[in-house]
Amino acid sequence: MKRIQVFDPALCCSSGVCGVEVDQKLVTFAADVDWAKQNGALIERFNLAQQPLAFADNAVVKGLLERTGQDALPVTLVDGELALAGRYPSRDELTRWTGKAPVVAAAAKAASGCGCSGGRCA
Repeated sequence: MKRIQVFDPALCCSSGVCGVEVDQKLVTFAADVDWAKQNGALIERFNLAQQPLAFADNAVVKGLLERTGQDALPVTLVDGELALAGRYPSRDELTRWTGKAPVVAAAAKAASGCGCSGGRCA
């Protein structure tokens, strides 16, 4: 299983889904992370405000921040290698990186009859 690490900018709480004005991107990403974890993904998130040593101790993230600044955040590493910078990964990207077909999508596909021909699913 691949290890996904997300280095968030400074957020008010661990998920960023708090406070009066919540960024919809954070709500969507938090839901995607929960969904991916339910499908067996190994995802860790680090918040710059709460875990600054995680940023300083990671050579890839530290180097990127030194070159680019905080505009590079969020940063996503897959097995320690840079996968994304400046935006959160989509659900499709999380699925591709974990290499696992989502259980929910597979069940929905079978239930809807998509991909089936002559009683056999593709």
